[in-house]
Amino acid sequence: MANVKWAVDASHSSIEFSVKHMMISRVKGSFQTFDADIEADPNDLTSAHIGLSVDLSSIDTRNADRDNHLRSADFFDVENYPKMTFRSKSIVKTGEGEYDVTGDLTIRGVTRTETFEATYEGGGKNPWGVEVVGFSAKGSIKRSDYGLTWNAALETGGVLVGDEVKIALELQASQQA
Repeated sequence: MANVKWAVDASHSSIEFSVKHMMISRVKGSFQTFDADIEADPNDLTSAHIGLSVDLSSIDTRNADRDNHLRSADFFDVENYPKMTFRSKSIVKTGEGEYDVTGDLTIRGVTRTETFEATYEGGGKNPWGVEVVGFSAKGSIKRSDYGLTWNAALETGGVLVGDEVKIALELQASQQA
């Protein structure tokens, strides 16, 4: 199969993250609004082109005060940088249905090359006869690499917010005509 266009089904997809809080636990959150531009042969992603755009104002950590702080200039500064984007540059097969996807991640106007482990979860026809595929991806980034450096020192030592952010994506996409 040659590369074909795929449209992400946001109602069956998710972008989630977690970060250490107070050096002892992890806080999780997600982004509710995102879009992807995918051109791929799901049986061989090595020639795929993947673009992802995330609306940072759609952040949801189940705490309105924290979400508003994350939208502020202390963190994402969504007024000036409303989107986080990822564009694939190379995709290397690492196993059956397993890939390393390397590309440019841009947050707050800073672009860095990051690699995420991706898995082709499978495909088939939905009840309406449309070809549907599933992918998952995971990885981690350092938020300080993107200028997300706000923090607070703890009396017990350490900091309030960890530097490493773990990211997990689940994408379901349908083939475009």
